[in-house]
Amino acid sequence: MSLTNFPPEGRAAAAPTSQLTTKVTMPALTGMKREGKPITALTAYDYATSRLVDEAGIDMILVGDSLAMVVLGHDNTLAVTVDEMLHHTRAVRRAVRRALVVADMPFGSYHGSIEDGVANAVRFVKEAGAEAVKIEGTRIEQVRALTDAEIPVVGHLGLTPQSVHRMGGYRVQAKTEETVLQLRADAQALAGAGAGAIVLEGVPREAAAAVTADLAIPTIGIGAGPDCDGQILVLHDILNLTFAPHAKFVRQYADVSAVIRDAVERYREDVERRSFPTDKESYHLPESVVAGVRK
Repeated sequence: MSLTNFPPEGRAAAAPTSQLTTKVTMPALTGMKREGKPITALTAYDYATSRLVDEAGIDMILVGDSLAMVVLGHDNTLAVTVDEMLHHTRAVRRAVRRALVVADMPFGSYHGSIEDGVANAVRFVKEAGAEAVKIEGTRIEQVRALTDAEIPVVGHLGLTPQSVHRMGGYRVQAKTEETVLQLRADAQALAGAGAGAIVLEGVPREAAAAVTADLAIPTIGIGAGPDCDGQILVLHDILNLTFAPHAKFVRQYADVSAVIRDAVERYREDVERRSFPTDKESYHLPESVVAGVRK
């Protein structure tokens, strides 16, 4: 119910409408790869949207560091902090019943010592309820240490947004034979270190297909073509809530920005015309009290 919706006397609040089914786990994703069942994934950053995404049957929800741009208005992902990511991961976890909840470890949280990386990952699991963490790049020893600490890991290769300065911008990666071979070797190394899945971002379809065929663990593509074991997009992108030009690989499924703008404009107009609220949308005193007030 709405936070300000007071149920009528004698009526209980409505029960959640989500249909609970088998909880998605990291081993379950591997099982889906074996069965040839596509994995669905989206980013989400708060309770309301995560609940809707979960109820729609999405398999994996990533609390992405893209919230730095999408939610907090930064120019890139680098500015978001561990505490901010923990805050949003907690909100998402409260909403989710079925999907696997993966927390993106932000820039700087695993770039120092292995011990610091493990300590930060433990916070995401222990304090925020994450069921896995995602880290970018070929940090093999970090992945191995996290796996040894019983923390499931999702790797991330190809276009890694935390490396935007090194890459000189957001550019498609693995475009030569040499770099494709390196991508395949990196993916195999991550899998060997214990990663349970790998996000492939911004790489040619053929490169992603080769990596996917190499691995027993699933690949989740974003701008990597249709041959990955699953796909992930930013929820705000598919709803047109990012206020920026969409990447080539984004498909818009609704224009929620137009819906919100229209609703807010109509609300403003109703208030200005004094047509909201009406008498029916107001609370009233009992007649006996009204009579006394009017004396």
